[in-house]
Amino acid sequence: MSSEADQGQDVRGTRHERLPGGLADAIRTTAQEIAELLRGAPDTGAPVPGLVWTVGEVGAHLAQANELMAEVAAGRAHRHGDGTVQGIAAANELALAAFGEREAEPLAAMIVTQAGAYLDAVAEHPADETLMTPMGPMNRVVLGSYLLTHMLGHGYDLARALKRPHMVDRARVVLTLPFMVEAMPRVTDPAATAGLNARYAVRLWGGGRFGVTFTDGTAAVGHEFPDRPDCTISIEPVTFLLMALGRCSPVGAMARGRVFAWGRKPWMGPRFPEYFKAP
Repeated sequence: MSSEADQGQDVRGTRHERLPGGLADAIRTTAQEIAELLRGAPDTGAPVPGLVWTVGEVGAHLAQANELMAEVAAGRAHRHGDGTVQGIAAANELALAAFGEREAEPLAAMIVTQAGAYLDAVAEHPADETLMTPMGPMNRVVLGSYLLTHMLGHGYDLARALKRPHMVDRARVVLTLPFMVEAMPRVTDPAATAGLNARYAVRLWGGGRFGVTFTDGTAAVGHEFPDRPDCTISIEPVTFLLMALGRCSPVGAMARGRVFAWGRKPWMGPRFPEYFKAP
């Protein structure tokens, strides 16, 4: 016979299954893997390649972000920037400056605890309720995809800084698509897309797809392809996420055969990443 604790864990796990397949486990596992990276860091003051932050500052940012998303999931609204890429970045810097913890163990524990708090909030509230997040309105499922995307991006940063294997894989990348589809119209670069009329179909190797239609520079993004796309992009999933988050170069990805474009206007493929700015 199972104990009361086991029964409670089973019930909690069942309730977390209201998230799409694997998302709860991906959030939990990614938080744990990031915590392990931090606990193995010889120096949290070491720089992180491509960022102005140190290892400890990335860990602190993750702890803060996970807490914020858990609070939002619990129904407690938080203002964090103005929803623009620049506004969120400025809010991140202000929040980080006000939070002094930079030691590995406390930060690792906070990251795991707050990821769990998000999952508990999902278990206790309607998954389809619309919430206000730093990236605009979304329900708790899309918020979970946002949480996972954010952890994967900075988990990758920490892994690079510490010269350890990263945790970004195809299965987890597919789980970021609900957030990506919601967020892409909000991170479109108006200067780059001014007057643009184009239809893109994007396929991830092994599964996962979405379509983007630009009408006079305004992007509409959905999980289905537009009619008669001008350009179809086929991309390796890990490369897709790293490119979307500004962690790898489109030119380098194409040179390595990780992305291909075809269709009536295949030359539009290499320009696609230029239309968006990662937050």
